[in-house]
Amino acid sequence: MATPISVRGTHNYTGRMLSTLSSLPSIPFATGPSPVEPLDNLRNALDCDARLLVKRDDTIGFAFGGNKVRKMRLVAAQAKAAGADTLITTGGVQSNHARVTAAAAAKLGMKCVLVINGTRPSHPTANALLDQLLGAEVRYVRSREDRVAEMERAARDVRLRNHTPFVIPLGASTPLGAAAFVAAISELADQIDPPDVIVHASSSGGTQAGLVAGCALAGWHTNVVGISADEPADSLTSTVRELLAGLAKLLDCEPDRLASGSVIVDDGFVGEGYGIPTVASREAVDLAATTEALFVDHTYTAKALAGLISRVRNRTFNKGSTVLFWHTGGQVGLFA
Repeated sequence: MATPISVRGTHNYTGRMLSTLSSLPSIPFATGPSPVEPLDNLRNALDCDARLLVKRDDTIGFAFGGNKVRKMRLVAAQAKAAGADTLITTGGVQSNHARVTAAAAAKLGMKCVLVINGTRPSHPTANALLDQLLGAEVRYVRSREDRVAEMERAARDVRLRNHTPFVIPLGASTPLGAAAFVAAISELADQIDPPDVIVHASSSGGTQAGLVAGCALAGWHTNVVGISADEPADSLTSTVRELLAGLAKLLDCEPDRLASGSVIVDDGFVGEGYGIPTVASREAVDLAATTEALFVDHTYTAKALAGLISRVRNRTFNKGSTVLFWHTGGQVGLFA
């Protein structure tokens, strides 16, 4: 059953915007805030002058967690309200979003069709194995460019079987999906004072748009740094800006208020491409595990953490500032 999304405090949100955000229907796949923890051992290992913290969305208690669960709470509620009985989405072979979509469908008694770009594995592992266990129908296409057309074909096939499809764009990165991270900033505000910097993995743009919007609406002067997992900085920045415009309409707030938030995308840690480890991401995996017993994956979070580590070593962060690493999950990918 859908319930209103949890917004824990008003902070500096306007009454109208708070009312709109609080009224968004949500499926409570997991309840309670994800914890914020210090990264003191990593800080000492890096001889860092700033305070390092981590927001543990990897611990969200549904289908191995991650940032996609936050988005799915809202998007699945929208699908149910539309009368859908089949969720259709897309991603790579080890897509976290695909795994969470398949899990949401199973939990809600719905069907799921996943359009996956890449080669069908002979022995599915990690997220691909979970997709299979969750009962999703998986369709493989050669390239990213083929995904949208195949999702449209899947939707037609579902209708021909007298069922009702609901197509979810890549990463659930819609204004509604991004709104989940506006609420996440409200959650964070009940845990810590505004951090000076938030560093996170950015790919389809929804998480970053929500964080930027949340900070702007809360009156925070936090720099939100998205470390790209695949997209060139200019392209991803444009996507985030489009989502911010959509968020302004969804939340019934002034577009200029969200436009005031800076969109910072760093594409310097992609390496040879999406999901391909780099020297820096391998070091980040090792450092996170050996210093904090924290697990990050090569597709997203290791590259984001590598970006944070590089900034620490370059003395980018001011002494005494607070830097929050938003762990968006993905640890399942380590088993691929």
